[in-house]
Amino acid sequence: MSAERDASLPNPTKWLLIGAVGLIISFVGMFVDPRMASFCYLIGLIFTTSITIGMLFLVMIHHIFDAYWSTVIRRQAENFLAALPWMAVLFIPLFLITYLYKQDTLWIWMDLEHELHGHGTVGTDPLYLKKTWWLSETFFWIRAAACFAAWIYFARTFRRNSFSQDADGSAEHTYSSRKHAAGGLIVVALTWSMAGFDWIMSLEYHWFSTMFGVWFFANSMRAALAVLILVAAFLVAKGPLKGIFNTKHLHDLSTLSFAFTVFWAYISFSQYFLIWNGNIPEETFWYNFREEGMWYGVSMFLIFGHFLFPFLFMLQFPLKTKYPAMVFMACWILFMQLFDLIFNILPSLKIHGQTAQLLHQPLGFLWLAASVLGGIGILLWAYWTSYYKVKIIPIRDPRIGECLNHNH
Repeated sequence: MSAERDASLPNPTKWLLIGAVGLIISFVGMFVDPRMASFCYLIGLIFTTSITIGMLFLVMIHHIFDAYWSTVIRRQAENFLAALPWMAVLFIPLFLITYLYKQDTLWIWMDLEHELHGHGTVGTDPLYLKKTWWLSETFFWIRAAACFAAWIYFARTFRRNSFSQDADGSAEHTYSSRKHAAGGLIVVALTWSMAGFDWIMSLEYHWFSTMFGVWFFANSMRAALAVLILVAAFLVAKGPLKGIFNTKHLHDLSTLSFAFTVFWAYISFSQYFLIWNGNIPEETFWYNFREEGMWYGVSMFLIFGHFLFPFLFMLQFPLKTKYPAMVFMACWILFMQLFDLIFNILPSLKIHGQTAQLLHQPLGFLWLAASVLGGIGILLWAYWTSYYKVKIIPIRDPRIGECLNHNH
């Protein structure tokens, strides 16, 4: 049952090197084209961080519901939590670019002298003045630090309890995880929503949506479930989870992915419908930006690619039990998840007077690819490093026997 070194499994060092190369290219981009490269870096960071936060939510949901079917795959989610401290480190360049280049490189409200089109400056903008209680530079960075501190605390607690139980078999570790899950679900939900408001919504601080935090949560869950399906399929194919993770487990993971596909569509449509129905300029302009040029095609692609296609695909029971089908769908969902973040973040470049269309800025593709690859490299380096240090499944979890016999 030990997760021992296997020549057929990835070497963590290789992923670290891949991540380092991607990040170096991203940092070079910040000197060549600071704003575009910084926006692309933000996309890559949020993409990888959303996967780890989704894993944290899955671990907490497992404990709060005392689920048994997910016990064998929970360990892999716990391994991904090892990346959270490194996601905090990767957030530091955003702080540095803000004060080493221009304070409005990403978040224009940080520069009170930033000129608004037809509205004077940020410092004289009534909408900004009404939001200064939240849009404070010091408070912004404190919130970011508090978010990462909370996530890392819960991640380490669940990992410690799980790994300690492998050694001593004490049920106290399970009780501790349940208690932390009860409070953690509330804390992580609030802090992750807060991060969404700060890191994405405040890029265009005039805009607001009460449903944005829920959209952020739904996307992180979809990404985490897709990665878990890929990891499970890989470990079954390579042998470590063969005979342990069965098609019933795969079906349950796929069904959960299907549920969050519907949930994402509900939230996304509701946000659009409420803003369209309210017809308030401070809200509608956000969608106006995203219905121009290439972004209209992207928005249509999201409707059909991020919802309708996965919905119809996973609606079919046989496909949810076949590894090749679900590996394809997991890859598709991750691709669309990245598209969704691009759609939500990159058009904000327009408020800087820059074109936000990658087709007009070919180097933008390089900065984006490097940022995503850099984040994924660090994420998988942390995962495989943790993987080789612990048992492949929670061997002394009270529900492990039921989970291994989960066939109906």
